[in-house]
Amino acid sequence: MDAAAQISSNVIRNCRIGLILASGLFAASANAEDPPADLLRRIIQRETATEQAQSNYTYQQTVTIDEFDQRGARSGEYKEIRDIIFSPAHERTERFVGKPQSSLVRLQLTDEDFRDLREIQPFLLTKDQAFIYETKFRGEENMDGRDCWVVQIKPRQILQGQRLFDGMMWVDKQDFSIVRNEGQAVPRILTTKSENLFPRFTTLRQKVDGDFWFPVKTYGDDQLQFRTGPLHMRLVIDYNKYQKFGADSKITFEK
Repeated sequence: MDAAAQISSNVIRNCRIGLILASGLFAASANAEDPPADLLRRIIQRETATEQAQSNYTYQQTVTIDEFDQRGARSGEYKEIRDIIFSPAHERTERFVGKPQSSLVRLQLTDEDFRDLREIQPFLLTKDQAFIYETKFRGEENMDGRDCWVVQIKPRQILQGQRLFDGMMWVDKQDFSIVRNEGQAVPRILTTKSENLFPRFTTLRQKVDGDFWFPVKTYGDDQLQFRTGPLHMRLVIDYNKYQKFGADSKITFEK
């Protein structure tokens, strides 16, 4: 067989392989389950119920932020522990457990960083938040052993002073709870004199008391591209000690 015939044979064989692969992909696509027409409404309804349920729980939030030098060695750490308490009127109250400890060298935590720790990392897509965002269905995936819808979410617009979430959500097919978020707090804040950058992160949820999915861990390992050079940092937030309180519980609020 000469070279021309060999090339022709290879082309035919590759075409056959391509047809087989295309047929397989078409069959997989045909068998894929379509999401409910009102998927977003169900997610928002479930998230709103989750927020209402979580407002009846106290929990503890432990935040650890590490920075690393150019050799990969840890050069500083910030750590804080807060008790998160909600009043019967669903008002959020926080109390430090001990004092925050910081040995950070290059990183400087800002008001936006602390706001993100409270609002963006443990993100909930409630009815009060829904109009701010636009969503797009991205398919389905088995995540941590659960069949999920994958939904992209991003702000419609960002107004002055807003802190919003931009990323992906994994939504349990059974009860439409968000079980995982991956994304970033936006916007970045850049001026001629300063730059405020924010890491990408993943937030995991688990069922609490067998019903609603609450955040249990946020982690991020990112390289922030500052003008002065890249900075490797790591973020870990643990949410634990969830405890439901009722009408007979006594809660003391500090000034």
